[in-house]
Amino acid sequence: MSAISTFHEFRNTPAPARLRLTQRGRIVFFGIPIMLLLAALLSLAGFINSPAKASDSQGQLQPPVAVTVTVQPGQSLWGIAGAAAPERDPRDVIAEIIQLNDLRGGRIQPGQQLFVPAN
Repeated sequence: MSAISTFHEFRNTPAPARLRLTQRGRIVFFGIPIMLLLAALLSLAGFINSPAKASDSQGQLQPPVAVTVTVQPGQSLWGIAGAAAPERDPRDVIAEIIQLNDLRGGRIQPGQQLFVPAN
């Protein structure tokens, strides 16, 4: 083979095809990054516009006051809650007592020390 025939063969070789994106490919290539950027911008805008205050008044900053009560024989959570806050619903007070004392199953025993919310 001569140099001319090699050049001629090279010239007749088809050029590699250009990369063509289908519609689905364009959505993946352009759409997903745009959606991620949009989500990041919306999150940033929400973070910047959110209020940074913890409370409106000094009264809200005070921790809830609790007193210590010793459980007497025959006392129940219902009775303790009624005595601690007679003007409130006993179920709400019992829920607070259980949360304050981390009571499992709401069982108490005589002589046990309980934190009870004070008004």
